[in-house]
Formats: sequence, C-alpha cells, structure tokens
Amino acid sequence: MRVQKLTFAALVVVAGLSLTACQNGEDDMGQTAPSSASSASSASGGSGSGGSDQDGGKDSAGKGSGGQGTVAGKGAGGQGTAVGTGSSGNGKVGKCRTDDLDITASDSTIDGDADGTVAVELKNGGGRDCVLSGYAGVDLKTSSGSLSAKRTGEKTTPMILKDGKSVYFGINYPINKSGGSGVRITALVVTPPDETKSFSLEWPGAATLPVTDGSGSPVKVGPMGSAGQGEG
Repeated sequence: MRVQKLTFAALVVVAGLSLTACQNGEDDMGQTAPSSASSASSASGGSGSGGSDQDGGKDSAGKGSGGQGTVAGKGAGGQGTAVGTGSSGNGKVGKCRTDDLDITASDSTIDGDADGTVAVELKNGGGRDCVLSGYAGVDLKTSSGSLSAKRTGEKTTPMILKDGKSVYFGINYPINKSGGSGVRITALVVTPPDETKSFSLEWPGAATLPVTDGSGSPVKVGPMGSAGQGEG
C-alpha cells in the first residue's frame, strides 16, 4: 500500500507540472498574438493605405509629404529643362535687323567700265553677331517713279556678320550716254535680307539713268559680299 501511495503521489505531481506548463504555453500564445496584430496594424498604417483609419490625418500627412517631394522633384527637373532650352535659344545667332545695321553707299565705278557701280555697306552695330543671307531689296526713287533693282541670280550663302564688322554688296546700273536729260535719281532705298523695314540713302552714283523702253529694270543688285570690298 505504501508503494501504491507513493506512485499515486508521483503521478499527481507530474500531472500538476504538465498542467502548469500548458497554462504557461497558453499565456505565451496569448501574448504573442496581440504582438503580431500590432505589427500588422503598424505596417498597414505605414503603407498609407489606411485612409479611412481614425489616424487618417497622420496617413494623409505622410502622403502629403510624399506628394510635395514628387512635385518638388518635377519642378526642379522642369526648371532645369527650361533653363537649358533658354540657354540654347540665346546661344543661337539671330538674323540681322535693319535697326542693328549702319547702312551707307558709295560710288565704286571704275573708269572705263561700261556700267556704273555703287557699293552698299552694311555694318553691324547691334552689339551682337547676326546672320545675313541672300539679297537685299534695292529701289531707286526717280523722277519717273520707283525702280526696283533686279537680282543677278548669283548663288548665295548665309554668313555670320560679326559685331562691328561690315559686308558689301554691289548695285550695277547703265550710265546715261544718250546726251539727253535721262531719268533723274533722287534716292536709294535699301531693305536688308529677310527684313521689311527699309533705309533711305542719298544716291552716290551718276545723277541720271538713260531712258528705257520699260521692258525690264536696267539696274542689277548682287548678293551679300558681291562688291569688291568684301567683308570689312
């Protein structure tokens, strides 16, 4: 009987220990579950997906900061592009404007030539380099009305006229050898290439042109650089 009592007592002790271990395990599991739920809730809030959460203000603030960061990044990038474009635009050489050019004319006729020649100088005084291309418009004001010069048809090439430098073109006209009064020239009007604003000058050549039958202009104009002086 003593042995049976000892054995029963031992079983009771083992059962008690097992019950205690099970309770401790349940307590541990009970503590772990809330901790996992808290972590999941924290991760959900951090992603910004909890827009309807009571702490939505915090989530909204987080989104707002992210939004501002994105806008600022785009803004900085946009400004960089704009500055680059602007700088590139300013680096291009623009065409020569009438107001930027000092235009003068002089008689360049050489003794023995069949025709008279007037050289027109265009000096760049605009404070920047500019592009000239093609032919200038040339009109002679005469006692019989306006007479437009005809282009010679020579090939033209765009040129950059440096600030303070000059380029010349020539005007050829027939000399009045008829002995009559001819057509009196009163003024020279020059319009730079690709411009609509004209510049009026005194005519430096012979005072008159021979009377023609009106079949075509006897006055011819060459392209930029066609006069003997070239670029100055």
